[in-house]
Amino acid sequence: MRKIEMKLLSLIAGLLLLGCGGTADILSTPVENIDNTPLKVSELTDEEMKTWGHRDLVTDTIPGMSVNRAYDELIKNKKGKSVVVAIIDTGIDIDHEDLKGVIWKNTDEIPNNGKDDDKNGYVDDIHGWNFLGDSYDEQMEYVRLLASGNTSHPRYAEAQAELEKEYNEALSNKTRYEQIVQQIKQSDAAVSAHLNKKEYTRDEVFAIKSDDQTLMQHVNVIKQTYGFGIGTISETISEINDGVEYYTERLNFHFNKEFKGRKNGDNPDDFSSKAYGNSNVKPIKKSESHGTHVAGILAAKRNNGLGVNGVANNAKIMVIRAIPNGDEYDKDVALAIRYAVDNGAKVINTSFGKYYSPHKDKVREAISYAASNDVLIVNAAGNEGIDIDKKDVYPNDATGVGPEVSDTFITVGALTPKYGSGLVANYSNYGKINVDVFAPGSSIYSSIPENQYKSQPGTSMAAPAVAGLAALIRSQYPSLSASQVKTIILESGLPVKAKVIVGGNTNDVRPYGELSKSGRIANAYNALIMAAKMAR
Repeated sequence: MRKIEMKLLSLIAGLLLLGCGGTADILSTPVENIDNTPLKVSELTDEEMKTWGHRDLVTDTIPGMSVNRAYDELIKNKKGKSVVVAIIDTGIDIDHEDLKGVIWKNTDEIPNNGKDDDKNGYVDDIHGWNFLGDSYDEQMEYVRLLASGNTSHPRYAEAQAELEKEYNEALSNKTRYEQIVQQIKQSDAAVSAHLNKKEYTRDEVFAIKSDDQTLMQHVNVIKQTYGFGIGTISETISEINDGVEYYTERLNFHFNKEFKGRKNGDNPDDFSSKAYGNSNVKPIKKSESHGTHVAGILAAKRNNGLGVNGVANNAKIMVIRAIPNGDEYDKDVALAIRYAVDNGAKVINTSFGKYYSPHKDKVREAISYAASNDVLIVNAAGNEGIDIDKKDVYPNDATGVGPEVSDTFITVGALTPKYGSGLVANYSNYGKINVDVFAPGSSIYSSIPENQYKSQPGTSMAAPAVAGLAALIRSQYPSLSASQVKTIILESGLPVKAKVIVGGNTNDVRPYGELSKSGRIANAYNALIMAAKMAR
């Protein structure tokens, strides 16, 4: 869902400044008129920022999912039934300190004996399956279309125009990032020399007074760099270097018609071959962090004194590596969904997407298969800030705004931690028909490989929050069907009557309720109350 690109583009706007329970009541919106709502006026503390998605709008004035309140007042010590949740994503660091206790294990398979003990078609699939094999870098789907040379394809001209636009933008951004990081490095060196120390504080920089105009120019650059809100200067340089690497990969892989990333030996257009790839579900490099971040949001071990608490307290993560650095293949997605269903998952998280899908019908058949087997799929809406009632994003459970093939498919948009007109993240896709609900998605703190943690934005982060909620409901109330769980999540959320900015365009202000089917913020506290009533 281009989470990295969306984050980098928001950063670059700043960089340009360099001159280069059964009786409880379900909550309602605190005050219908946003102008009279007691908004949180102070900046969130570091702790609040790291946990804002679990906080409560009424008690904290932070538009989280009331997860902490649900555990404190409703769940308490009720652990519930273990629920298998499949995460179809990049690889996941299954040895991460905050995840290793919540990883699913296929007990019907004998590890590392080279045999398909459970006869499911996959050898040694102990923790899931890796449909990518040794692959990771890939083209965009529309670049694959252009590489095929099929000029008669109805979207060929559209794809050609998109490639030209995105290639030029990536090249421009890469050049700009390289120039900016060089400027910051030069200013950092000048300030370090003046203060006679390699590491210095923000206060020390702001205290510098000098008649040396060249020095003060460097000081002003560092002051502005602190304004980006990333952290230390070295952390900022690291972030910008990540941007250089990202756009380099876009140019070398995503937009390269000659690049061949797939190493499985299978034909991605032939759905009859299924058991390709291997059983290694881990990332192949540290920067392959998306799946690990998603897993932490959903199910990181709660209250263990480590980095984060997942939404679900009794989920087992089935790892399905199917999402590359580039656009996913429809074949991998369809087979990943079927693998999850056939091997016992009750919830599937799909934090990915694209706007070209040559085998969308095959993926939709897999979505329907999940519904017929009582499996809920929670899907990220996308990060382009567009109305997906007007432009198809894949995977989806309907053609345009037509009939849905599944009643167990939820699409989630992203919120920011600020309750008010900026509640909806400026990058989040929306749609009165094709987006079901919104959830916390911006600056979400979670696990990344090698026992580390980081804040990341995106609808990719909002989806696992809702998938975790679905797992929590199915754990506490296992008699409820996937369809009932979807109904609960949509109908129990907090309704927002306010008007919000859409797509980051301050001239586009609409009622929040017009941006999704439910017009609500997903809420764990309310959902568990409704689930208890429905289960009875």
